[in-house]
Amino acid sequence: MTETDVSKYEKKIIIRNIRMEDIDEIIALGKVCFPNMEPWKPEQLRSHIRIFPEGQFCVEYEDKIVGSCSSLIVNFDEYKDQHTWNTITDNGYITNHDPDGFNLYGIEVMVDPEYRRMKLGHRLYEARKELARQLNLQSIIIGGRIPNYHLYKDKMTAREYVDAVEKHSIYDPVLSFQLLQGFRIKRINTRYLPDDKASEAFATLMEWNNIDYHPKSRRVYRASDPVRICAIQYMMKKIDCLDEFTRQVEYYVSVAADFGSDFAVFPEIFTTQLMSFLEEKRPDQAVRLLATYTDPYIELFTELAVRYNVNIIGGSHFVVENDEVFNVAYLFRRDGTIERQSKLHITPNERKWWGISEGNDFNVFETDCGKIAILICYDIEFPELGRMAVDMGANIIFVPFCTDDRQGYLRVRYCAQARAIENQIYTCIAGTVGNLTHVKNMDIQYAQSGIFSPSDFEFARDGIVGECDANIDTVVVGDVDIQKLRRSQKSGSVRQLQDRRRDLYRIEWKNLMNES
Repeated sequence: MTETDVSKYEKKIIIRNIRMEDIDEIIALGKVCFPNMEPWKPEQLRSHIRIFPEGQFCVEYEDKIVGSCSSLIVNFDEYKDQHTWNTITDNGYITNHDPDGFNLYGIEVMVDPEYRRMKLGHRLYEARKELARQLNLQSIIIGGRIPNYHLYKDKMTAREYVDAVEKHSIYDPVLSFQLLQGFRIKRINTRYLPDDKASEAFATLMEWNNIDYHPKSRRVYRASDPVRICAIQYMMKKIDCLDEFTRQVEYYVSVAADFGSDFAVFPEIFTTQLMSFLEEKRPDQAVRLLATYTDPYIELFTELAVRYNVNIIGGSHFVVENDEVFNVAYLFRRDGTIERQSKLHITPNERKWWGISEGNDFNVFETDCGKIAILICYDIEFPELGRMAVDMGANIIFVPFCTDDRQGYLRVRYCAQARAIENQIYTCIAGTVGNLTHVKNMDIQYAQSGIFSPSDFEFARDGIVGECDANIDTVVVGDVDIQKLRRSQKSGSVRQLQDRRRDLYRIEWKNLMNES
C-alpha cells in the first residue's frame, strides 16, 4: 500500500513578527478590514518594526498575510485613563515605547473578513499574552472598539450598551470577542479614535492581567533615576610617549568615577595628542600613522570603563578601513562591551587636511541608563539626525567636538541646545582646549563643554544643566532625569514630539528603509 502524501493537503497557519517587506500587505489588509478608517502609513509601520519588532505580529496563511496586530510597552500609570489613541501611540509611531514599562498596550488587531471563522484573532491575542509572559509584564491593556454601537446610539448611552454586551443581551463583534479572551472592562473612553464613526469615537479601556507576573524587589528601571554625566574638557598639550597619554586619560576617568558618574564623555579626535611625538609632518599621512594606535586606544578605554565602572564616550579617533580614513566615536560600556559610530558629515577642513571619508551607518545604543546616540561635532548641526535618534528611542545625545575658534564652537553649542529643545531630550557637548604647537591643523582649540536640557519649567531656567568655564582644563558634572523628559513630552508647556505635523512631512533614513 502506497503511503499517502499528506503534504499536498497542508495549509499552514504561521504566527510571526512583521517584517519590513510585509508593510504593503499590512496596509492593504487595513483597507479591507476598516474601509471607512484611515489605514496605516508606511512610515508608521516602519517605526513599529524599528522600535519594538517583537510586539508586531501577523498571521500568514497560504503565503498571504490575513491578520495582524500592533503593540507597544508603556507605564500606564503615566497616562490618564481618559487618554486617546493618538496620545498612547504617539500618533501611531510608538516613539513613546518604554522597554522598561510594565504594561503591553495593544493598539490594533486586524483579520481579513474572508478568514474570520478560523480563530485568527484568538491566535493573535494568544501571541500577545505569550509575549507579556516572556517579558514579565504586569498586564495587557487595550482600547477596544464597539463597532455596533452606532446601531443603538439613539436608544442607549455607550455605558448602557457596554453593560448589555457584557450581559450577552447584545452582541458586539469586538467587545464580545475581547471579553471571551479574558479582558475585563476598566472604563469607557470618549473621543478615543475620532474617525471610528461606527463606535461613535467611544472605546472600552480593558485589561488582561498576567497571573505569571513576578514583581521584583527592585526592577531594573534606571531611566527613572537621575543619570550622572561628566563632560571632560580635555587639555591638548605636548606629550612624549603613549604612557603620558594613558596617564592623562586615566586621570579624567578617575575624576568621573569619583563623582559617581554614569557616563564620562571625551572630545572629538583628542587622540591627535599622540601626533605630538610622532615624526610624520604631512597631515594626511600623520592621521594614518595615528590610526595604527587604534588597538591600544580601544584596549585602554575598555579596561578603564570596566575598572572604574563608568560608561565612556571615548571621544573619537581616526580609523583606517579599506584604505579610507574615518572619524569614529566609540562607546565603551562598563560591562566591557563596545559600540561605534562614524562621523557622517565631514567638514571642508577635514577633507582638505586629512582626507577623511564619510560614514554611512547611524545607530542608537542601549545602555544601563537608557538609549543614547552619539553625533560627532559637525553632525549635531544637521537636525534630521537628532530627530532620527529620538524616533529610535534616544534620551541623550552625546556630542564630542573639536573646534579651533569661538564661531565654530558656537555652531556646535547652539545646535546642541536646539536639538535638546526641539526633540525634548538632553544633549552633552565635550571639547578640546589648549594647543599642540607641533601638530599641523591642531594648533589651537576653543571649547566650553556643557550639558543641556529642554527649555520648560521642569528644567533649569536657561536650559543648561551645567557648563565649564571656557578654555581651561576641567570637567563639568551634572544629573539628568529621564523621568522629567517623559513628563515634559506628555504635559509640557510645548510638546514638540507630539505636535509634529507628520501628515505634512517626514524624515526617511535610506539604509533603514531597505532593512528586512
